Amino acid sequence: MTPEDVADAIRAAVSACVGRGELAVAVPDRVAVERPKARAHGDYATNVALQLAKAAGRPPRDVAGLVAAELRSQPGVAAVEVAGPGFLNITLAPDALGQVVRTVIDAGSAYGRTQTLAGQRLNLEFVSSNPTGPIHLGAVRWAAVGDALARLLQAGGADVTREYYFNDAGSQIARFAASLYAAATGAPTPPDGYGGTYIADIAAQVVALEPGVHEQPVPDALATFSRVGVELMFTEIKRTLREFGVVFDVYFNETDLHSRGELDIALARLVEQGHVFEADGATWLRTTDFGDDKDRVLVKSDGEWTYFARDCAYYLDKRRRGFDRVLIMLGSDHHGYVGRYRALVAAYGDDPDVTLEILIGQMVNLLRAGEPVRMSKRAGNVITLEDFVEAIGVDAGRYALARSSSDSQIDIDLDLWTRSTSDNPVFYVQYAHARIASLLRNAGDLGLKSDDTADLGLLSTERETDLLRALGDFPRVVASAGELRAPHRVARYLEELAGLYHRFYDSCRVLPQGDEPATPITFARLALVEATRIVVANALALLGVSAPERM
Repeated sequence: MTPEDVADAIRAAVSACVGRGELAVAVPDRVAVERPKARAHGDYATNVALQLAKAAGRPPRDVAGLVAAELRSQPGVAAVEVAGPGFLNITLAPDALGQVVRTVIDAGSAYGRTQTLAGQRLNLEFVSSNPTGPIHLGAVRWAAVGDALARLLQAGGADVTREYYFNDAGSQIARFAASLYAAATGAPTPPDGYGGTYIADIAAQVVALEPGVHEQPVPDALATFSRVGVELMFTEIKRTLREFGVVFDVYFNETDLHSRGELDIALARLVEQGHVFEADGATWLRTTDFGDDKDRVLVKSDGEWTYFARDCAYYLDKRRRGFDRVLIMLGSDHHGYVGRYRALVAAYGDDPDVTLEILIGQMVNLLRAGEPVRMSKRAGNVITLEDFVEAIGVDAGRYALARSSSDSQIDIDLDLWTRSTSDNPVFYVQYAHARIASLLRNAGDLGLKSDDTADLGLLSTERETDLLRALGDFPRVVASAGELRAPHRVARYLEELAGLYHRFYDSCRVLPQGDEPATPITFARLALVEATRIVVANALALLGVSAPERM
């Protein structure tokens, strides 16, 4: 029985009590089932009696007693005890607990997937770095976390579109073009320009592709450096992200908002809603009506659109494409962005609590030998995605960035994350998978393989049942990680599972030695090992990390 099966059994017990008139309550749609911290408290525990006591008009322990009596008659339940103020501690029969192995093996790579988010169309925008330089470390965190979150939401049944907003218009593009032009002509970098050797690299590529650019008038040359340079830079950005395992479904160009007239459409919609006014020669949106700290300009007095107007048009574009909810992942310097964005959503008549979600991430610091790593050889004053991957590798990099809650600042010790020791979390987890793969290869060499006839009720030692309960928890971990936007929960679960497997492996011999014959426990344990391999691989895949067969 999985935790979901236990929850179903509890609901069935409550329903039976209601049917007999012992409880006058509505049968709950969801029942909380947890693993007790102490083994003496059984395999699973629930607070359903405390949940129902008020509606039933009875003390929680009385309700617990009624539910426990009915639950004891449910198939697979060995014992039920009422504890404390009304908790139920449930012990499963060994064969019932062992069936989670069959559930995992039968589901294979689909194990852990649910339908908790089915029917939701979600647009997840992350990274969206300007095409004026390589991806920097702060954006790398969102690349790892955002892609893992997309995988989790899809595992929950949601229809997810990964989107990158390509800001190919505005003053930063003009500064980028001027920097390229200066590099190509041997002039000093403009005071507000971009530095780093990558500028010289891109400038040289532009000249190679457009040999006559030097002969063009300066305005035309700048336009050429802008057009070709941005294309080259963004091609490099997409390449480095792809090598990091991150590919977007949509790369949305800001220039499309202008060329398709979407800024005018957005303004017309806001005027129609009655929230636009004119003042000081500019066009404003009255965002203070929706909780913002001040009203926001849409069109400046010189007729130029503001970045805020672009945000308005981009949000409306996403909604017109049919997305139920817009998720945007931003850096720690964007806290002030939340209020104005919620206000623009409300100005359209949408409920920002329903159609918008903004996630704010914190900074990442790299350490080597205990000292901060601050400089990139190629980009100057920032650490780039390529620097990070070169130092730590893709698997370790993605795992390290996804392992901590994104709203907390993290320090990544490069020395730790490159060690092949158990204190390196990604090595510890991947080694568990490689260790399992090695055992299964050895079993194959002996002609041993578990099948549907394995007696899973034999899996009754402490190490075995600990592992079984952890395997059963995986679908709930995936569902909660997606609902809470918390990929780090999968990483922490993986580390717990790896630890349980390593302890099982050290305590429970799986394969026969010498001339010993295989016994029923051999095949039961082989099935447990295979189920563990599946769950470790599935969890690593959700984080975009490989599951090696050998290490």
